[in-house]
Amino acid sequence: MERGYSRRTLLQGAGAGAVISLAGCLSSDNGSAVRISGGVGPLPMVEVWADIYEDQSETSFDISGGGTGVGVSDVLNDQVDVAMMGRQPDQEEIDQGLFAVPMLIDTVVGTVNADNPVLDEIQENGLTREDLEAIFTREITNWGELVDGDVDEEIVVYGRSDASAAYKQWGDFLGGEDHAYTENELEELADANHDGDQRVAEAIGSDENAISLNNINYVYDLGSGELEGDIRPIPLDLDGDGTLSEDEDFYETRREFLAAVEEGTYPAPPAREMFLASNGPFEGEAYDFVEFVLTDGQQYVRENGYVPLEEDRLEEAQENLADGP
Repeated sequence: MERGYSRRTLLQGAGAGAVISLAGCLSSDNGSAVRISGGVGPLPMVEVWADIYEDQSETSFDISGGGTGVGVSDVLNDQVDVAMMGRQPDQEEIDQGLFAVPMLIDTVVGTVNADNPVLDEIQENGLTREDLEAIFTREITNWGELVDGDVDEEIVVYGRSDASAAYKQWGDFLGGEDHAYTENELEELADANHDGDQRVAEAIGSDENAISLNNINYVYDLGSGELEGDIRPIPLDLDGDGTLSEDEDFYETRREFLAAVEEGTYPAPPAREMFLASNGPFEGEAYDFVEFVLTDGQQYVRENGYVPLEEDRLEEAQENLADGP
């Protein structure tokens, strides 16, 4: 089968909420397809896995984004076989029959425009969690409040309007140990909210004074792993000393950033495990695909902008997959 698309095309389609069928149709030769929907954060990697697995089997895939909440609703209503989740299932979902296993580690990062008026200062000194909390909760509303300089530019805060696990993780991170901000709280405080990572990235890229968050595959160039677009990650001043030390400065390339996530230098949250879920135990072709993800599929994770699961976590996931809920 000839494929005429790129991963960049897939990302743009996912951000717009489009449905993408890797097989180019809704069914395989034997009349069935594994149906998958959910989070846009893991979507690019699931697309890659499905493409590889499709070449090794007679399985075809029907895959769409829409957000973690959409995937959970779809799978619990038997509209799809597998949900992609950017967070752990909550107890209410488990009580309804949702069964999930982890697949990889991804992360979100604060983002600003490449022409932000205080970008040089941000890249040199970083921002603390407390700085970011104050910005997203509107305690700080002007870029000049963050730096010692003659800057008077209002901060424009963009959020997510979809059921975004990334936004939930960001709220958990902003609140620290004392308070997690809900998606609704952050949406109400934002100047505008957008549906999906791609649209958030586009909004940031078109507004010099904007700030938001993105999964890292929407920040770094997909091919080179370099910072080549219109948005830049916000380095975290992890020890709060007002400067970015050498150990905290790992944002120049995706490879450096992922290494910091894997080593645990970059905090979790906003780094997070992502999950594949089913309504009850995984069965048939869906089971076989998830088993592939947790075994041979892990070798493709790093090269596609994510962090693989640690060996003990993989073994636990494989056992849980086999045992079921």
